[in-house]
Amino acid sequence: GNICIRFQVLGRKNLTEVREFVFLGFSRFRDYQITLFVVFLVLYTLTLAGNAIIVTIICIDRHLHTPMYFFLSILASSETVYTLVTIPRMLSGLLAQDQPISIAGCSTQMFFFVALAINNCFLLTAMGYDRYVAICNPLRYTVLMSKRACAQLLCGTSGIGLVMAVVQVTSIFTLPFCHRVVGHFFCDILPVLKLSCIDTTINEIINFVVSSCVILVPVALVFISYVLIISTILKIPSAQGRKKAFATCASHLTVVVVHYGCASIAYLKPKSEDSAEQDVLLSVTYTIITPLLNPVVYSLRNKEVKEALRRAVGRNI
Repeated sequence: GNICIRFQVLGRKNLTEVREFVFLGFSRFRDYQITLFVVFLVLYTLTLAGNAIIVTIICIDRHLHTPMYFFLSILASSETVYTLVTIPRMLSGLLAQDQPISIAGCSTQMFFFVALAINNCFLLTAMGYDRYVAICNPLRYTVLMSKRACAQLLCGTSGIGLVMAVVQVTSIFTLPFCHRVVGHFFCDILPVLKLSCIDTTINEIINFVVSSCVILVPVALVFISYVLIISTILKIPSAQGRKKAFATCASHLTVVVVHYGCASIAYLKPKSEDSAEQDVLLSVTYTIITPLLNPVVYSLRNKEVKEALRRAVGRNI
């Protein structure tokens, strides 16, 4: 009995001692941290600048005041906030090790990260639906993609992200924590789960179900949209018409493949394949590379955006 009481007291002491976490970050690559800082800072600056340019161009150029570019501007804004949640702290961690974060701060970071990541997944789905309507139902486009319909789609994507984030964060931060070193550079779901004192099987199942829903459902919807789009494009008699129709989808399709591909590898891979080094490097792709891809693809591969940039530059000159 005395042994049990002593164990319980020690257990409570251990549970209450963890008031903050420390990120392991890129400490495994200690010899390259300054190089990594410079590379990530340049990529982050390009991401912010690219997304800012896209949002500005869409706002000032009336030719881009269409549902497709409305969703693109929202995606660019969301990607900007998404990177602000994780990258500045990651950069500071590369310069100064062992920077603590409170449990409240960690839960806040995870909430915004999850909410924005899920929001972006469903925004890409809404953009796929927009392309489907434009190509398969062009005569009804103005009705099906009215301002009200766009607002409803935007509210739906944001609402799903917020609800799923509340579920994820609540299920994790009601757990007791015995360890304080997060094997990552931000408060991602699985690295934080590993810090718990108790069995987290139920939480891992919740995470897998949520991840599956927010990745596989949008992927399925986008896939169906593009099956219908391609079947419609193939019926266009002229080669020039087919090329023009597909060109309007190429940028979106490129972003979709990379975005959902990285998300699937990161969150749907078997647990047996977990590796701390691989997870950190993979996280770089969906926290830094993927947000940079959005402005790059839509700037270089989208004819209307390039023409709007030329008009804007011409006016300024």
